Amino acid sequence: MASKILANLIVMGGGILARAVVQAYRQALANASKNGVAQETIQNTLRRASKVMTEQEARQILGVTEETPWEEIMRKYNTLFENNAKNGNFYLQSKVHRAKECLENQAKDQGTTPHS
Repeated sequence: MASKILANLIVMGGGILARAVVQAYRQALANASKNGVAQETIQNTLRRASKVMTEQEARQILGVTEETPWEEIMRKYNTLFENNAKNGNFYLQSKVHRAKECLENQAKDQGTTPHS
């Protein structure tokens, strides 16, 4: 019975805390908009959110060079992707997948279609 009451208190407290954070954020945005800081903050956030992985970063993630054949890139991709899937590391698995996509797009832009 005590654990049920404690769980209810934690859930209610979490809800109250979440509403307070949202309210504080809205108030901060309202205050910032008065002096023009809000627009700059929004622009910086959009810039960070739209950051595209570079080819160099993709090659570092997969551990390949510019001379590495596509078959070797796919071998490394498959190994890293599967290892992170087994270990439950979705973040790293996602980075590996984005790295492969980046190199695929780079190859398409250069007119050399990689063989999957």
